[in-house]
Amino acid sequence: MIISTRGKNALKLMLDLAAYNTGEMIRLKDIAKRQNISEKYLEQIVSGLHRASLVNSVRGKNGGYTLRYSPEQYTVGQIIRAVENDIAPTDCFGENSPPCPNKATCANYRLWGRLDAALNDVLEGITLADMLDWQKELYTDQYVI
Repeated sequence: MIISTRGKNALKLMLDLAAYNTGEMIRLKDIAKRQNISEKYLEQIVSGLHRASLVNSVRGKNGGYTLRYSPEQYTVGQIIRAVENDIAPTDCFGENSPPCPNKATCANYRLWGRLDAALNDVLEGITLADMLDWQKELYTDQYVI
């Protein structure tokens, strides 16, 4: 399982929305500049986040995006799943995977099941607020007088 660039950039976008949340709409152009990501690519990503009801959007001159909920209410897994087709470690465990006919006799199936559970525990156990705190810590650690 590899989380694609789309998933990584979705997290960057959401973290940016959380970090620059002033109550005003945030333009993709500004996020693109801060995160060094193509605005066109961000448009594709934010579309998936909007379809999943994770962001609010307003069109027009004063338009942009905001988080729909507080950062504490988003999990990393929820954000990645909104833009990735699947994040299971193998096709045995994908959301749209057919039932495995060898499940009862396959030692690998047990391994992949444990890996899938561990992965989901991590992704569902970390919130956008946690990541925002980590980002603040990193910036604080870089502060030099």
